Amino acid sequence: MPQDHRPAKSIRVLLAEDQGMMRGALALLLGLEPDLEVVAQISAGDTIVDTALTCRPDVALLDIELPGRSGLDAAAELREQVPDCRVLILTTFGRPGYLRRAMEAGAAGFLVKDGPVEELAESIRKVLRGETVVDPALAAAALGTGPNPLTAREADALRAAAGGATVSDIAGELHLSESTVRNYLSAAIGKTGARNRAEARMAAAENGWL
Repeated sequence: MPQDHRPAKSIRVLLAEDQGMMRGALALLLGLEPDLEVVAQISAGDTIVDTALTCRPDVALLDIELPGRSGLDAAAELREQVPDCRVLILTTFGRPGYLRRAMEAGAAGFLVKDGPVEELAESIRKVLRGETVVDPALAAAALGTGPNPLTAREADALRAAAGGATVSDIAGELHLSESTVRNYLSAAIGKTGARNRAEARMAAAENGWL
C-alpha cells in the first residue's frame, strides 16, 4: 500500500462547485498536493456554512454561481460564523463587480478557473498565510470600471426582470407598487447607459453588479 507523505498538519480545504466533473477534477488535483487535503465537496451554496461549521476547513474554495445561494453571500456569512476560515473565490466569470463584492464579503482571494492547478494550490497557501490573491487582469479591470452604481433595490428590480417579466410581475415578486418598480428600472437604465431594461440587466450582469 502506498504511503501518505502528507505533513502532520495539512491545509484543510472545503470545495464548493456545482459542476460535478469540475468539482471531482479539482478535488483530485488538489489532493495530489502533499500539504493539501480536501475535507468537503459540496454542490450547493446553501450548505456551505453548515458544512464549514462541521468540518472546520482552513480555506473555503467557492464558486460564485451556486444553487441555493451564491458563493459571495456564503463568504460573508463564513466571515461571521467561521472566522478562522479563509475564503478564496474561484469562478468562470471574471467580472469586476464580482471582485469588488467578494472583497466586501471578506474573501481573501479571487481567481478565474482557467489558471493552472499549481497556481491555485499556491494561492491556497498564500491566503492561509494572510496574503490576498487576486487575478491581476481582473484587478486592473475592476479599477477601471468603478464601483457598482446600482442601489440594492434597483439591482433587485433588474434581477426580477429576467425572462421578460412585466412590471406587474416584478411588483408582485418584490412586494412593491408598479410605479416604484418603474422608477427603479428607469434609474437602473440611466445608470447603466442602456436603452431598455433588458440591456440594463445585461450590462449589470456583465459587470458583476447582480
